[in-house]
Amino acid sequence: MDYQIALLGGDGIGPEVIAQAARVLERVGTAFGHSFVFKPALIGGYAIDATGSALPDETLAACRSADAVLLGAVGGPKWDNPTATVRPEQGLLGIRKGLGLYANLRPVKMNEMLIGASTIKPEVLRGTDLVVVRELTGGIYFGERGRRDDGNTAYDTMIYSRAEIERVLHTAFRLARQRRGKVTSVDKANVLESSRLWRETATIVAKAYPDVAFEHLLVDACAMHLIRRPATFDVIVTENMFGDILTDEASMLAGSMGMLPSASLAEGTLGLYEPIHGSAPDIAGQGIANPVGAILSAALLLRLSLGLEQEALAVERAVDQVLAEGYRTRDIAENASEVITTTVMGDLICERVTA
Repeated sequence: MDYQIALLGGDGIGPEVIAQAARVLERVGTAFGHSFVFKPALIGGYAIDATGSALPDETLAACRSADAVLLGAVGGPKWDNPTATVRPEQGLLGIRKGLGLYANLRPVKMNEMLIGASTIKPEVLRGTDLVVVRELTGGIYFGERGRRDDGNTAYDTMIYSRAEIERVLHTAFRLARQRRGKVTSVDKANVLESSRLWRETATIVAKAYPDVAFEHLLVDACAMHLIRRPATFDVIVTENMFGDILTDEASMLAGSMGMLPSASLAEGTLGLYEPIHGSAPDIAGQGIANPVGAILSAALLLRLSLGLEQEALAVERAVDQVLAEGYRTRDIAENASEVITTTVMGDLICERVTA
C-alpha cells in the first residue's frame, strides 16, 4: 500500500534529522512491503525567505492531502525578531489550527542505557515512563491579545470552552487505558477561572473511565514532582501553555531533547510528528545533530496514523539495539571517542530494522 507523507524539514537541523527519519521509513517499506511517497514542503523561516509566509498555502494543502506529516523544527536567529509581522513560529500555530491538531503527545521513557546522560540522580529517574498530553489549539496562545494605553499595557487572554477540554481529556483517558491506567490532570484552579472550568470538566469526564486512576494536580506542584518523583506519573494532561512548559521540563529527564519524539493528533487518523527539540542553528550543517527523536517520531507516525504497530516496534527496537551497542551522537556521548554523525546514526538504525 502507498502512504503519502508530507515532509516539512523546516529550519536549522530540521532538514538533517527529517532526512534520516525518511530513510528509516523507506527501510520499513522495504522490510514490510509498504511504499512511502514523500511530499516535501516549506515551513518556518526558510518558507518566509522563499514565499513571504511561514506557512504557504501549498504546504497546508500538501499536509491535508497526506496520510501523515513529519516536521523537523522551525526558527533561528535570522528570523528572531518578536516585533516582526511574519515569524517562523506562526507556521507552527497555523498548521496546528489548519489541520485541527488539538492533542500533542510527548512520551518520556527513561532508557537505562542513557541514565547517566541526565543530570537527575539515577535512583530518581529509574522506571520513568510517562506521556504528557497537551491541549494544542486553545488557551492563551490563541486568545485575544493586544496593547492599550499607548502601548504601555499588554494583554493575552486564556480562553477555553468545555468542548475543547473534554476532547483532549478523552484522548488522555483512552491513552491511559492502553498504558498503566492513571491520569493526572494539571491546572491552576486555585487562581484561574479557566482552570476551574478545566478541573470541573475533568472531574466529569473521569467518571466515564472508572477503570482509570485519576488525580488533579496544580501546575506548580506538577513541575516539582516531575523532578522529585517522575516514575509515579503515567499520563499527564493539561492546557496549552502549561503543557508547553512541562513538556520541556520533562524532556530533560531523558538527558537530551534530541532523543524524544512527539505526535500532534487531529480527529481521525491525521497526525503531525516531530522531535521535540528546536532548530539548533548553532550546530546546523555540521552533521552532529541527534536524529533519534525524529526517527522515533516516525515510529509514532507508523503506530498512530497508519496503524502499523509491528513496523513501529521494529523501528523502536532498532533504536534500542544501536544504543545498546554503544553508538552515540555528541549530545548523549559521555566520551568524545564515542561520537558518530547524524548520517551514521541513521545508517545504523536502518540496518537494524527488520520484519
